Amino acid sequence: MLQERVEIKDYNEFIEQAASHFRAVVGEKRALLALSGGVDSMVCAALMSKAIGNKLTCIFVDTGLMRLNEAQEVAKMVNDNFEAKFISVDAEARFLSKLEGVTDPETKRKIIGEEFIRVFEEESAKLGQIDFLVQGTIYSDVIESGTNGGDLVKSHHNVGGLPEDVNFKEILEPLKFFYKDEVRQLGLALGLPRSMVYRQPFPGPGLAIRVIGEVTKTRLDTLRQSDYIYRNEIASANLDIWQYFAVLTDLKAVGVKNHKRTYGSVLALRAVHSKDAMEASFAHIPYPVLEKITARITTEVEEVTRVVYDITHKPPGTIEWE
Repeated sequence: MLQERVEIKDYNEFIEQAASHFRAVVGEKRALLALSGGVDSMVCAALMSKAIGNKLTCIFVDTGLMRLNEAQEVAKMVNDNFEAKFISVDAEARFLSKLEGVTDPETKRKIIGEEFIRVFEEESAKLGQIDFLVQGTIYSDVIESGTNGGDLVKSHHNVGGLPEDVNFKEILEPLKFFYKDEVRQLGLALGLPRSMVYRQPFPGPGLAIRVIGEVTKTRLDTLRQSDYIYRNEIASANLDIWQYFAVLTDLKAVGVKNHKRTYGSVLALRAVHSKDAMEASFAHIPYPVLEKITARITTEVEEVTRVVYDITHKPPGTIEWE
């Protein structure tokens, strides 16, 4: 099994080696996998399922910080593609309570990271003794979290966001030395459908870091609806963009709706092209498409009065706003 960053020459060979390694590590014990529904966690689940079969339990935590209809989509993807045990936990009220009044992005990440672990600990206690926690950490997560001697860019909930006291014998990270494009290649080699493998990247803390400032149910619903319209129009225009999403800023702007003065939120649109998420360039979305997206959002989402488009590369910006 990889102990350092190396280029994978043969993904099928790696799968066999990794499966053998984790089968030996886990033995007759059991493992709990933190399933977010994103590419990394899905590929991780497929690899670990191959390694240890029904000794793996996948837990999806519905934090209330997901995109529109995402919880239902994740459940369907798992049921259609895996034989692993699957548990869905409704923890929306719990997470939103912890985030109440919090505006600092690093604090949000730390809170979400710890709460994830606490939920997993509680769920594992219901299942009996489980010694291993499996996470879909990838190499860019490790680098940006300031580990391995690097500078902190942002804490990832599954790296710098973990609490010090974790009630598991060991945390397993099968994808720790993979970049995003390599994770996708591994997913295809594992036989996962392209629609799953090429899903857009989604941050572990979810929409909590796409709602700038305090996270509330109302603000999340505003962002969910806006983001759904944005993604729907990009798909309808058949544009090939690596990642695109909406951000609800903490700015307010005067607008006019129904011939009346309004004072609502400013929404930002982000779209980038990248290979490994370490660098990115903003996508040149055609103006007519941007115009249609803006018209729909400002018409259909009552709370949004203005839409702006982010044209910042990474670096100097990050892909996410927080």
